[in-house]
Amino acid sequence: MNSKNDWARAIQPLQALADLFLFLSAMMVVRLVHFESLGFWGNGMFRSITVVAVATALLYYRKQSWKTLGLVKPEKWLKTLAVAAAILIGTVASIMVFEIFFREMLFGPEEVGGSGSRFSELKDNYPYFFSIIGVVWVESFLEELQDRGFSLNRFESLFAKVPLATILAVLIQAAIFGFRHSYDFSPRSVTTGLIGLVFGAVYVLSGRNLWPLIMAHIFLNTMSMLERV
Repeated sequence: MNSKNDWARAIQPLQALADLFLFLSAMMVVRLVHFESLGFWGNGMFRSITVVAVATALLYYRKQSWKTLGLVKPEKWLKTLAVAAAILIGTVASIMVFEIFFREMLFGPEEVGGSGSRFSELKDNYPYFFSIIGVVWVESFLEELQDRGFSLNRFESLFAKVPLATILAVLIQAAIFGFRHSYDFSPRSVTTGLIGLVFGAVYVLSGRNLWPLIMAHIFLNTMSMLERV
């Protein structure tokens, strides 16, 4: 953690609370909106853009910007790639530990054959994969703005006067990240929460630049899509 994190401490706890209320409300409300004509990917993009737009407006109101939260050109790209690689290694390791030691204990034996109909069109369909992969990359970028850029820093500001505020912020944003990808307590919510935990921890420990996280997120989502083809 940098010295008191000037960008995170730039607003008061009550201001952070108000921002989080509006931000999380937008995140929940926009999920209820569905445009049949946009399909799964179009609706996902609409929701992410809307929530990021709300966060951008809140940053502007507080005289901040995404740059203050880490969306800046890295000084050393080699270091950025190394951080991204560390994120990937940590993510894979944490998911493996969960799958080997905790999944069956928490959820029982894995059910066979439930991969989810929303990805069924990807099976043996590389033209479709290439038609959506750009959307997947943009989604990855927007999620890092939401969860590590805005959410984590606002929770840290909210708990600024509480011991271990940064650790608490990392844990909460990871829990929200996992929950909103499943909206229940399931293997998917846990594994996604672990991803959020690793990403949040590395974001804090590596100097709070969002680009390594964005690169790692894009890579993970690309591999996830390729597995379904």
